[in-house]
Amino acid sequence: MSQQDVETVRRAYEAFNRGDMPGTLAAFDPQIEWHEPGGGRAPHGTFRGAQRVADEVFATVPQNFDEFRAEAEQLIDAGEWVVVTGRFRGRAKNGQGLDAPFAHVWTMRNGKAARFEHYVDQPSWTKAWGG
Repeated sequence: MSQQDVETVRRAYEAFNRGDMPGTLAAFDPQIEWHEPGGGRAPHGTFRGAQRVADEVFATVPQNFDEFRAEAEQLIDAGEWVVVTGRFRGRAKNGQGLDAPFAHVWTMRNGKAARFEHYVDQPSWTKAWGG
């Protein structure tokens, strides 16, 4: 693991929060394995491939939220992983606020994110996603 991997992940969050999907996806291995916990109308399960993540995970955000940010607060170099803690903040289209802490575990390979695990405060997440 290098500081370069931490910066790659940091840039992915920054790109996501400004709505730059090509910039976000540039950090991913084309065959990334992406794990989502679900809750309400939130995506659930394992998604394989960067384009599938874009189409089946990221595309659901503007369908359900007027405001949505993944605020990375701490990025930790953990060997072959980058661990990120932070908060999701936003407002659902139904007016429900979102303020949910998260932990994300990114497995890096050859300078790209090869695997993503999403851990979130489930009650807050589910409520914001209409559950």
